[in-house]
Amino acid sequence: MHPHPIRQIIEACDKAISAKDFDSLMEYYAEDAALVVKPGMIARGKDNIRKAFIAISDYFQDKLIVEQGEMQVIEGADNALVIMETVLRFPDGHGGMVETTRRATYVFRLESNNRWLCTVDNSYGTSLLDGDK
Repeated sequence: MHPHPIRQIIEACDKAISAKDFDSLMEYYAEDAALVVKPGMIARGKDNIRKAFIAISDYFQDKLIVEQGEMQVIEGADNALVIMETVLRFPDGHGGMVETTRRATYVFRLESNNRWLCTVDNSYGTSLLDGDK
């Protein structure tokens, strides 16, 4: 069984983020996409999403590494919900590295040209519901 095409897209996106190749990264986002930058902060539209990814990279001293873990893709009505583990590695501020795993959620839309584009990028997943708890 072949991996879902969206898995390959997410792998390409993660490589682009890690390589700071934001031009290639934006090829996988819809013009009207939304990115959860952090709880309470959402970037809307490709220009703002690109700026957000640059700011995120700067925040992590250009050393953010992003990889995938387990992934489920659920398709319906030319949309796909992706529920997955996102593994992040970044500097801890003391010369070491931190590794954390998030249970992310993403929404992709199948365009008329048969390309899947990300419309909602939420690396925080359902933990957004936790608020200040």
